[in-house]
Formats: sequence, structure tokens, C-alpha cells
Amino acid sequence: MSKRKADFEYEKSFSYKFNTWLSGTEDPYVGKVEMKKQHHRKTDEATIQERMREHHKLREKVYDVDNKMVVSFNKLYKVFAIIFCIFLFLLLAWNVSYLPPLGAADKAVNNEVPKRYIESGIEETGAINFVTGMILDYRAFDTLGESNVLFCATITVLILLQITDKKKKKTDEDMIFEPHDDPILKLSAKVLVPVIMIFGVYVVLNGHLSPGGGFSGGAIIGAGLILYQNAFGFSKAKLIFNEKTYKSISACALLTYCLCKTYSFFTGANHLDSHIPLGIPGHILSSGLILILNICVGMVVACTMYTFYVMFRKGDF
Repeated sequence: MSKRKADFEYEKSFSYKFNTWLSGTEDPYVGKVEMKKQHHRKTDEATIQERMREHHKLREKVYDVDNKMVVSFNKLYKVFAIIFCIFLFLLLAWNVSYLPPLGAADKAVNNEVPKRYIESGIEETGAINFVTGMILDYRAFDTLGESNVLFCATITVLILLQITDKKKKKTDEDMIFEPHDDPILKLSAKVLVPVIMIFGVYVVLNGHLSPGGGFSGGAIIGAGLILYQNAFGFSKAKLIFNEKTYKSISACALLTYCLCKTYSFFTGANHLDSHIPLGIPGHILSSGLILILNICVGMVVACTMYTFYVMFRKGDF
């Protein structure tokens, strides 16, 4: 079979017709189709300006609509906020009207719980300070939850404000955050920081004997750390407190708290005698585990205060 005859036979085949139709060179109903180049029309400058004006008008119209929606939403938000506040006030006032009068015998606070704290608090906890005995003995489980809330809040801030090594600039921009060479601030810090630290430790250690404890003493120690950092800068503050220090202190304090109270919960729930002596009420080494728990809470609070300050000021420590 000659080549010409073979080509003629191929042109009649279904595959050839399908390929030509698929490529757009021939239509089964129209025949051969010539693909012509599309010539772009030249747009003059006046047409371009007109199109730009139409585009700007459309954008302004859309912006006006969005702006009106935002203004309407803000008005509705204020109205509903006022209505909600009024409703909440009326609801609270209605509930307050049902409270018993001051000093009534059937008042909610006049029950066996405060009576037990006052009459048996020293005997059962060994703490002169009834508030500390209540928080770190009767309600120690709640205090553990509060300490964990502080720890979780700090970890969340660390995650949100974390700056990776790739994003850090390797220049000396850290000096921007350093305090200026202020001799008055440095001299004041040298005098006050040791006094603040000692007073904070005193408040923590005497929390079971006098007003104070882990929360208030830890806040004082945290304030001392913040003052030291403001006076001497991040470079010197890192020598005594950094991220590794915070994690180690917080983890050890929380674990110690958990272990101590787990022992107390186990012995109390099973009516077992605790072998930890309560000591003599009024002495520094007394009240059983309350002194240790005060120290743990104080360390967590101090670390949390300083870490929050450093992270929100610089974003790293």
C-alpha cells in the first residue's frame, strides 16, 4: 500500500477525526477551522482613566457600605451592652433582697465550718494564722489548683510570646532594653533589693504565725527581682534568673506540693495517723507541712510575677 493511500485511509479513521476535533483544527459539522490570532485592541489613555474612575467609584461604594455596617454594629453593641448591664444589675439586686439581715442566726456564714476553723484550727493544723491553716490545710486542694493556674498562665504567655532563634537579630539590639546608666536607681536597688528579698522570705516563713504566707511573700520577692532587673539590666539578671531557672523552680515547687498533700489526703481519707508532727504552735518549725507548702507557693508566685514582667517588656528572657 502506497504512503498516499495509507494517509487517505488514516484520515477516514475515527482516531484521526477525534484528534482533529480535539485539537480544534476541524469540526465534524463545520469542517476545517482556522485558528486566527486575536489582536489586542489598543486602549487609549482616556479609556484607561475612565476605567480607573469607575474602579475608584466602586471601591468607595463598597467602603461606604462596609463603614455603615461597622457603625451600625457598634451602635447595636453599645445598646445591647447597656441592656445587659441593666439586666445583670436588676438580677443581682433581686438576689440580694433575699439575703438574711446582718447578724441573723440563719445566715449562711453561721454554720459549723467557721466554728470548726476557730475552735479546732490550732489543734488540727498547728498554725496560729487561721487563714493560712484554712488555705493550706483544710482547702489545700484548692490552693494547689490556684498554683497550677499561675503556672499554666505563664507557660501560655511563653508560648504566645516565644521568639525563635531564626527571628532573633544577632546584633546588639538587646541593649535597647537595658536601662540607662542611672546611678540613683542602681544605688537605691543595692540598698532596697536585699531588704525586699529578706522581708519576702520572712513573710513566707512566718505565714503560719502571722499575716502573710506564700502568695504575699512571693509577690514581694517577685517585686524585688523586677527592681533588680530595672536597675542592672537583663544581662546581670540572667545570671540569677533565666528560663531554665523558672522551669526548674516551678516544677520542683509544684511537685513537692503535690507529694506533700497527696500524703495528707491519703492519711486523712483513710483515717490514718500522720507521722508528721505539728510542733508547738507559735514556733517557726510548727504546723506540719504548712511551712513547706508556703515555701512552694511563694516560689511559684515569685517566678510567675517576674516572668510575666520580663516577657511583656521584651518578649524573651
